[in-house]
Amino acid sequence: MRLANLGYIQVVRHCNHFCGFCSNPTTPYVHTLDSMKLLVDDLVRRGYFGVILTGGEPTLHPELPAIAAYASARGLDVRVITNGTRLADPAFARALADAGVRRVHVSIYSVRPDIEERLRGAPGTLERAFAALDNAHAVGIDVNLNCVINRLNADHLDLNVRHFLAHHPHVRHFVWNNLDPSMGRAEVNQADFTPRLADFELSLLRALRLLHASGRTFRVEKVPLCYMGEFGWASTETRKIVKGEERVVHFLDDKQTVRQTAWGHLYAPACDVCRLRPICGGLFDRGGAYDPAELAPQFFDPEAIVRAILDDPSDPSFSARSLAAWRDEFRRHGAARTRGAAAAPDRPDMPERPADVDAPPVGLVTVEGIRLYHAKRRAEARKAETLGVRQERPSDRADEP
Repeated sequence: MRLANLGYIQVVRHCNHFCGFCSNPTTPYVHTLDSMKLLVDDLVRRGYFGVILTGGEPTLHPELPAIAAYASARGLDVRVITNGTRLADPAFARALADAGVRRVHVSIYSVRPDIEERLRGAPGTLERAFAALDNAHAVGIDVNLNCVINRLNADHLDLNVRHFLAHHPHVRHFVWNNLDPSMGRAEVNQADFTPRLADFELSLLRALRLLHASGRTFRVEKVPLCYMGEFGWASTETRKIVKGEERVVHFLDDKQTVRQTAWGHLYAPACDVCRLRPICGGLFDRGGAYDPAELAPQFFDPEAIVRAILDDPSDPSFSARSLAAWRDEFRRHGAARTRGAAAAPDRPDMPERPADVDAPPVGLVTVEGIRLYHAKRRAEARKAETLGVRQERPSDRADEP
């Protein structure tokens, strides 16, 4: 089976929005084109299928088209995650298309303008994001929709889908990410933005049913299978557990490069009798914000989910693999894919990330980078006070070099 491993490169860590639940806020690290090329080369060396250029807001880096072109020339499928503000300019959309960007994931959290503005910390973002969807499509870039599930949009995920089906029918793939409450502003604003699983259960299922009926594809991350209804095959963690895929993230901060090969998080006692336990990622446990008491055992055949994953022709790793061959491979290797990471001694709620010490350095901490970091922190402190959210903890590298 050809694995569709995707690597992530954080191009920048600053942003032109100010989301109160941002898990990857400003750091003193900066990238040059050459430092990013080293990371592209690293993904090629690993035999990865593609790269996702992310941030922060990656479109703020002046070398984004250049690094996209370099990654494309190296044979990677190139994707960009963006809030869409710069893509509202048709000329910028054309520049990304010419550079070889195959797909953009435009992040929109709510089609209700007041909710989106509250989540974004900036006015007028929704109309620019809508323009980004249309501009990217007009220049031949595939358009995906990225949505972080949070407390403010949890009750109307299906309303979002209805809007996109009616007004942006060219959006063919949707990615739902349950909020990561463990880093950045998300960690210090958990009470304001982290949902309970029950808050979005019905809304998410209605959204997925609408998408499935319309012929769209979709994935859902950080949601356990007991909240996925009939769509367990769309769980990102389950798909990686079943197929044995990994993920490398080149973080533009002190974490540097993290290679993830296991997808298990937290399992409650109820999970011990759940038939889906071997292929489920469990409850996202980093940050300690989610309640294991919300988990419930499921008793239907897990191989129905496995078969749907193995037979999915829309997946780049599709190879019509037999169920018998999968059983044999999974019997030997499957348990390691749901093994959670050990907790750090001083943070039992924070499992350690599997750092990859053989990767190249991710970015640089420079005098100019530190100066810009402090300037951004001061500006963001004013925004935080105005919006009534807490600012993330400062970087440990803020006083170097």
